[in-house]
Amino acid sequence: MKEYDIVVIGGGPAGLAAAVSAKCSGVENIIVLERDKELGGILNQCIHNGFGLHTFKEELTGPEYAYRFMEKLYKEKIPYKLNTMVMDISKDKIVTAMNREDGVFKIKAKAVILAMGCRERPKGALNIPGYRPAGIFSAGTAQRLVNIEGYMPGKEVVILGSGDIGLIMARRMTLEGAKVKLVAELMPYSGGLKRNIVQCLDDFNIPLKLSHTVVDIEGKERVSAVTIAQVDNHGKPIKGTEERYTCDTLLLSCGLIPENELSRNAGVLMNSLTNGPIVNESLETNIEGIFACGNVLHVHDLVDYVSEEAKKAGESAAKYVKGEQINNNNNSVEIKAIEGVRYTVPSTINVDRMEDMLTVRFRVGKVYKGAYVSVYLDNERIMHNKKKIMAPGEMEQVILVKNKLKEQPELKTITVKIEDE
Repeated sequence: MKEYDIVVIGGGPAGLAAAVSAKCSGVENIIVLERDKELGGILNQCIHNGFGLHTFKEELTGPEYAYRFMEKLYKEKIPYKLNTMVMDISKDKIVTAMNREDGVFKIKAKAVILAMGCRERPKGALNIPGYRPAGIFSAGTAQRLVNIEGYMPGKEVVILGSGDIGLIMARRMTLEGAKVKLVAELMPYSGGLKRNIVQCLDDFNIPLKLSHTVVDIEGKERVSAVTIAQVDNHGKPIKGTEERYTCDTLLLSCGLIPENELSRNAGVLMNSLTNGPIVNESLETNIEGIFACGNVLHVHDLVDYVSEEAKKAGESAAKYVKGEQINNNNNSVEIKAIEGVRYTVPSTINVDRMEDMLTVRFRVGKVYKGAYVSVYLDNERIMHNKKKIMAPGEMEQVILVKNKLKEQPELKTITVKIEDE
């Protein structure tokens, strides 16, 4: 059995950044395991620009952004295995994987970094009535077909769901000559970034219908039409609001789910809201030496934040391997997300272990205009920042300062919430 200091599972933007960060933090014996035939992950099919504004201070396409990190990986001479499927991670960090060259093999790791990314929510979860004809694709599948395989999924398109991939595919299909009839969204707000609504829908006169869903799909061999209807506050279609659109393609952009089957099998505790692991300030899970970062931890809006988080995971894993991480859990403080804040990452922090400043990321549960983000240390409010607008599709963050937390040695809870005034 081969032994490595750090095994990184996933060669997408998170895995690449984590591996490079761990190497730069002084750990030599690292390997990246990637199930696809190339590094780069989902960014390889994201040929639109808008990546890298935070990380590189310039606008890049997805493949260009990924290649910046691949170059760093090559420069650091970090080994990686492609076409390699990881099948199991044990609690004592033995990784079982397989590929054509090596067959089934095991690696003993001192630390594991989970960076498997996320997948699209399947159509089966949507319960749309009607037949199951050809012409129904997830937005990510359509993106791959158009941008990598060179196939057009259809010519007349309706999109259900206003996640970022759906919005971007509305523009992409239009640029390739298709007619996008509309984007329907079940929620009363869009699930994507505001800039994508403007650049992908408004700029192309594609209507966005909020609080609407597909209630019928017509066609036996191929989609011929869909019917959409307005929904009430409980998500139930309102009779009399139906509208029929002829189309040959229905794209589904109904959210993303972190890929955590491996994590669960390893015994990693999950957050039911993010569907990702529960982590501390070092991005370490409940299993010592197993770290998580990127979209496997929680679905991000910007890849720049994925890289930033992965850099932290790489540094933390390196500290753990070198024995520099203090494992004193007596000073762990819970971070509570309440009153409009859906979750926070991390969920707990050890004040002794944290760096001078710690970024806590979170999402809100609905659209807020002119509300305040407040942070309480037990009952003392230490932050009260007014935000012009907050929406579920965009991540928010607060910065915690170590010195401020140290002032309260008996601190039990940090609370993040939304307040009107």
